[in-house]
Amino acid sequence: MFKKTFQRYITMIEQFLTQLQWDKDILNQSMYYSLMGGGKRIRPVLALASAEAVGGNLEIILPAAVSLELIHTYSLIHDDLPAMDNDDYRRGRLSNHKVFGEAQAILAGDALLTYAFELLADSRLDQPARQLRIIHEVAVAAGKSGMVGGQVADVAGEGRALTLNEIEEIHKAKTGALLTVSARLGGILAGGTDEQVKGLTEYAQALGLAFQIKDDILDVVGDSETLGKPVGSDLRQGKSTYVSLLGLEGAGREMHAQILKAQSALKLFDEGAIFLSELANYIEQRQH
Repeated sequence: MFKKTFQRYITMIEQFLTQLQWDKDILNQSMYYSLMGGGKRIRPVLALASAEAVGGNLEIILPAAVSLELIHTYSLIHDDLPAMDNDDYRRGRLSNHKVFGEAQAILAGDALLTYAFELLADSRLDQPARQLRIIHEVAVAAGKSGMVGGQVADVAGEGRALTLNEIEEIHKAKTGALLTVSARLGGILAGGTDEQVKGLTEYAQALGLAFQIKDDILDVVGDSETLGKPVGSDLRQGKSTYVSLLGLEGAGREMHAQILKAQSALKLFDEGAIFLSELANYIEQRQH
């Protein structure tokens, strides 16, 4: 049932992405190259699943859900640049800047970010108060207090011995903020109650931390071919991680604790959040 539901969400997302207007110019080619280069689509899936958990109409919130994938993709394009992580490969293919050049990669990322807010402002939702609330929340989650701020702290922490609390704060912003707002987006736009949105928020916060710990683990024990990018980048860049502080077993235990915390936050949904609970297991068990 999990795989079937996951595929239903993925199909909706992929069909929407391909139906967007993509011109033949170099900018659109660059945007499309990275956006359609694979990926798990976790953020829009999380938004759709959260909306369904509160009984929402998925077709109506689909543009807003997909906007999260555009923001995520822009961040990956910029992360791969020589000035950042300097990665030549992403998802088993050459990184955007290796195909289109650094300048075009920067502009493609910029364009994806702004295109995301076009989708967030889509008129079909017809719920202006909820929509305005989400546009603000996504902006905060993607900006200086969220993903970008977390990336700044991550870069600043290279070559330094960070504490576990410092690493957690970085991950809450860099990875967790966008995952958290994904769940909130689905819950709020679909008309969830305050209690339901609170449960989704707590779920996603724990899920985001587990997701990043899994990334730390895969960077040590993962397979480059499976991951679609080189492993060991954290060590090469001198980054403190959950693995470097806790060891592989300790990091694994902390990840599992966060998975259980995420699932515990779903109790108020009864059977309405079975997929979200299983999604947490999927995050823990993933190999890429």
